Amino acid sequence: MRELLLITISGTDKPGLTTKITSVLARYSIPVLDIGQSVIHNHLSLGMLIEVPKESASSPILKDLLFTAHTLGIEIDFSPISTRDYHKWVGEQGKPRYLLSLLGRKITSEHIERVTALVSKHGLNIDNISRLSGRLPLEDEHDPGKTKACIEFSLRGSPENEDGLRAELLDITDSLGVDIAFQEDNIFRRTRRLVVFDMDSTLITSEVIDELAKEAGSDELVSAVTEQAMRGQLDFTESLKKRVATLAGLEEEVLQKVADRLQLTEGTEHLFHNLHRLGFKTAILSGGFTYFGRYLQQKLNIDYVFANELEIVDGKMTGRVIGQVVDGRKKAELLEEIARAEHIRLEQTVAVGDGANDLPMLGKAGLGIAFRAKPIVRETAKQAISTLGLDAILYLMGFRDRDALEV
Repeated sequence: MRELLLITISGTDKPGLTTKITSVLARYSIPVLDIGQSVIHNHLSLGMLIEVPKESASSPILKDLLFTAHTLGIEIDFSPISTRDYHKWVGEQGKPRYLLSLLGRKITSEHIERVTALVSKHGLNIDNISRLSGRLPLEDEHDPGKTKACIEFSLRGSPENEDGLRAELLDITDSLGVDIAFQEDNIFRRTRRLVVFDMDSTLITSEVIDELAKEAGSDELVSAVTEQAMRGQLDFTESLKKRVATLAGLEEEVLQKVADRLQLTEGTEHLFHNLHRLGFKTAILSGGFTYFGRYLQQKLNIDYVFANELEIVDGKMTGRVIGQVVDGRKKAELLEEIARAEHIRLEQTVAVGDGANDLPMLGKAGLGIAFRAKPIVRETAKQAISTLGLDAILYLMGFRDRDALEV
C-alpha cells in the first residue's frame, strides 16, 4: 500500500539545500506530488508531498532525510496524509481563484488581520501570500509620503456573496486608509496589452478647465460645475459646454502657459516607462482638451490621444468645442475601437480614471481602476487606488518592484 508523507523543512536558507534534500528522494525514485517554497529574510520554509510506493519502506528514507537535515542545520518534520485527504485536496484545485491586493504606504498587522478575517468569513482559503513591493525602509530612513507597499493574497474558492465582500472591503479601506483590490485570477490578468487613461486628475493633478478658468476669471463658477460633473450630479456634455462658454475671448497663448504649469501625478513617468518598455499600447481618453493631451503625448510617448477640441478663431477661444464631445459613452466606444485596431481582446485592456464620466470605460475594460476617485466612482468601480501613486496599477497587473526596468 502506498504511503503519502508531507515533509516540512525550515531553517536558514543556503545554496544547494533543496538539491541535497531531493537527492535523497531521488536515490529511492520517490514521486513528488506537490512542492512549495518561500524565503522570508533568509529563512527558508519548504514543503513537499511525496509518495512512498508499497515496494519501498519509508524508514530508511526518513532516516536518510533526518541525517541530511542534521548536516545542513535545518529542521525537518514528517506528517502522514491519508488518500482521502489527498483526493479532497485534488478536488479543491478546480475551484475558482482570486487575487486580493493590499496596498498602502505601509502595511500593518491590523490591515492583514482585518483582510484575512473577512476572506475567511466569505468562505475563501488563502493558498499563497506574496510581497510585490520592494524592501520597505525603516522608520528613520524614509519619507512616509513616498513609500509604497503591496501584499498579494492568492485565494481559492467562491465567495458566498461577492457584492457583500466588496462592500466590506471598501469599509476596511475607508477605516484603515489602505487600498484593497479583489479580482479573478485568470489568464488575462497576465496578458494585458492596452492601458487607457483619463487625463485630468488622473495623469495630471489638476483639472485643465479649472486652470483655464483662472486665466479667464471664471474659476469659481467653473470649479463648482466641474465638481458636480465629476460626482455624477450633472450631465457631462452640458457641464462641459457651460464651462467652456466662460472661456470666450481668452487668448490662444494661454494654452501653453497652462500646459507649462501642469504637474504629473505621482508615479506617472515610472509607470509609462515600464509600460512602453514592456510593449504595452497606451492612450488618453479625456473629456478635457486635445492641446493638453498632445502635450502629454509628447512628454510620455503615448500612442493615442482622444479629447475635445477647443474652437479658436483669430487667436482667441470662442467658448465652444468642435465636433462630438468625448463623454463617458464615447470613452467606452474609443476603448473598444483601439482594442479592435490593435487586435487586443477587451479582457486584455486596463482603464484608469477618476470621474463619473470614466465609469463606462472602467466597466468595459478587463481591469477598470478608479484612481483617487470621487466617492460614487470608488463605490461603483470594481478596483480603486487612492493611497499610492499611479504606478501602483502595476501591482494590480501582477508586476513586482523587482520587475521594474531601469530608466
